Amino acid sequence: MTSQNRSPADLRNMFGANLRQLSRQYPSISELSRQLGINRTQFNRYLSGESFPRPDVLDRICQFFEVDARILLEPVEKLSKAGQVINGAILADFLGCGVLQLREEFFPSGFYRFTRRSFINDDKFVIGLVYVFREAGVTYIKGFEAKEAMRGQGLPDRPAVREFRGYISGHEDGVAFVIARRNAMTYSFNYLARVASLENNFWSGYVARTVRENETSERVTRMVYEHLGRSTKQVLAAARSAGFADEEELLPFHQRLLQSGQPFR
Repeated sequence: MTSQNRSPADLRNMFGANLRQLSRQYPSISELSRQLGINRTQFNRYLSGESFPRPDVLDRICQFFEVDARILLEPVEKLSKAGQVINGAILADFLGCGVLQLREEFFPSGFYRFTRRSFINDDKFVIGLVYVFREAGVTYIKGFEAKEAMRGQGLPDRPAVREFRGYISGHEDGVAFVIARRNAMTYSFNYLARVASLENNFWSGYVARTVRENETSERVTRMVYEHLGRSTKQVLAAARSAGFADEEELLPFHQRLLQSGQPFR
């Protein structure tokens, strides 16, 4: 049955079913009715599909539950996942689980300094700064590629082009990122696990680029992340050191974790 030929009774029943679904998160219908400013008896009629609210009352209900008037046409659980991919109906139980269960204490928000060997110059290392933040239950990451790295690939070094973003997912024993630059069709996969340290603020792992194999550059290399939190002094120091560096210029613990003399396995 399409939305064009639904009867008033069909709309009332769909609205009632959706309203019952939305109301389940509230232990008391009486309290919910009070918060909405709707008479309890009238609210029960909405729930049962016997009655339909006036436009102004419908607008109040939609704003309260942060939905829109499509609750007249489709099940609310379908609408809540519309347009989503990782947390959408198809992948939510497969890839979405790790995304939604990444807790703050496991991988905290804030600034991180990272180091890794350069993909385009084996003699150099990259020092970078990224910011991790959370929104609507999802953990995101953003930062900027080093200018030298962009120039070395013949790419523009404007901030808009250098910026990358991604999402972070919880892993069985660490975290995993998928990151891309704006409008790019290539990505990087990153895996990190926490390592023992004095302040418990280091993660090590690797980053892999989604590019073809070639003889002049690597596709996978070790990587280290150091959580700086929001300390202005540390963040500014990390920002000033960002870019290419020789191995001896890296912080000692970063050097140790990168194990540059050992083959990657």
